[in-house]
Amino acid sequence: MKSTKTAYHARQLEIIAQIAERAYHQPLLPSGLWFHHDIRDNFYDAAYLFAAAVDPHVEVSIDRDRAKAVATDVLLAVLQLQDHDETSDTYGHWPLNLHPTPVEARPHNLPVELMGSLMIYFDTQYHKQMSTALHAAFETAFLHIYQGNFYRQPMASYGHHEAKFTAAKLILGRKFHDTELIQDGYNSLKLTLERVLTIGMWEYGSLPWFWHWVQAYTSAWELEQDTHIRADLGTLLDYLWRERSLFYLKGTWVGPHARGLKHDIPQDENVLLDYVQYGDFKLPDNLPRTEFAGFLFYEAPVDARVTALDRSQPTEVMKRITRLETGQEQHLHAYAYITEQYAVGGMWERHVEFDNEQQRWDITFPLSDEKGINQAYVFHPGEGYSHGDPRHQSEFQNVLFHKNTVMSLYPIPPEASQDEIVGVLPQGTWIQDPLALYGQVGNVYMAVQFMQSYQCEEAEDHYTLHSKGRNNGVVMEVMAAHEAVALDIQNVEQFAAVMRANLPTFLAEPVLQVQYRTLKGDTLQLTAMPGQGQPYINGEAIEFGRYSV
Repeated sequence: MKSTKTAYHARQLEIIAQIAERAYHQPLLPSGLWFHHDIRDNFYDAAYLFAAAVDPHVEVSIDRDRAKAVATDVLLAVLQLQDHDETSDTYGHWPLNLHPTPVEARPHNLPVELMGSLMIYFDTQYHKQMSTALHAAFETAFLHIYQGNFYRQPMASYGHHEAKFTAAKLILGRKFHDTELIQDGYNSLKLTLERVLTIGMWEYGSLPWFWHWVQAYTSAWELEQDTHIRADLGTLLDYLWRERSLFYLKGTWVGPHARGLKHDIPQDENVLLDYVQYGDFKLPDNLPRTEFAGFLFYEAPVDARVTALDRSQPTEVMKRITRLETGQEQHLHAYAYITEQYAVGGMWERHVEFDNEQQRWDITFPLSDEKGINQAYVFHPGEGYSHGDPRHQSEFQNVLFHKNTVMSLYPIPPEASQDEIVGVLPQGTWIQDPLALYGQVGNVYMAVQFMQSYQCEEAEDHYTLHSKGRNNGVVMEVMAAHEAVALDIQNVEQFAAVMRANLPTFLAEPVLQVQYRTLKGDTLQLTAMPGQGQPYINGEAIEFGRYSV
């Protein structure tokens, strides 16, 4: 258990208390677990409940003795589901989804990758407060993890899986006094450092994968005793937090995402590690992804924190993403324009990502105490799309990003199953015209101007837009209220009047094209082409020379 002297640790205690209170009042299923959807959620919640029960610094209104007993029982139930068959291909693993009967669930490769290292960290911190039976069960599980060898993998794609393998090598090597395994882990760490410092990470903005990098290496850093290895772990963690800070805006992750789960799109909800590190937004009531944010901590470098927390001056972030799947370098280019009140960002090129869950672009608003989504974007539905899940975009889209403006064209071919584009907007005050919406979200004005007519559906916490037409497009421009004052705009009605006099020009023939002059006076033009299209800003084609690793 750690000191509570810092604001970081105080926020961690707040997280522990909130999750523990939730777990304490969650009824157990006949299996002795809380959930059958994912074994990891049982471990995480039980760890938080146990910590709250034994740490007097955690302020909770629960019976601590009962809480400790319940947490112990759930932890034991989780540990008992590990595969102990040394002849099995999944020896040392746990099942992932437990429905309908946990004891019959097939072992899966994912849970042990991160959960195994976090278990060792948790046991190291709390074994003195554990019952003899619980500590013994953990020790048995660790031996099976070690002997199961899931982590003995070469460095290949340099993604989140290898990050977890590398951390496991270091942690298990230290745990079982295996000097060869420690050296293997250190070699993997040095290779990873060389790769990311040279060409960067390819898993751009990807949640939860990025947080798995952070948690894996932080747990290794917390447990490491060798000063040289710990220093290199610190260097890698510094890199990760600098990367995070570039795209941070008050609890949100600006710009493109290689992968986004439902609780990340269209609302940033995977926020706990951000909350501990930055603390510039309120801890939400809904915590869909807890993992070990309440336990692990590595303080970001001062320059990274300044980047993340001081958005007083608008900033353009231009990052080159290198992909190596084909053996040759393929470069993608991520752009973000970040201010105190909003951010605009995305990826110029479209790349096929895991489960087609990438987020190409959006306009992001800081997290607020108000209920509702904080992202706005439009896309053409692709593989995996279903109504009510505004993800899974097709390749039929060309984009142009310039500061506070996004232009997007959708040349949808006849063979595409969907003949409409879909969008989402946050709650706010919206004025609807036949081809446009003009709104105010917090202290930001926003224009959404379509090529084709649209329909707007109001939901509980957002608006959904549908616009039919196989040649379509949208221009979205945002402006903070204090910026709009310079244009004599005092309210959303005046903003709408100005924008109606500044409509984009869409052309369907001979090629799909849009031209627009922004409120900042820049002339933008985008022509639909295979790939990224032909974007021009003030008459000049986009050049990526300013984009760096």
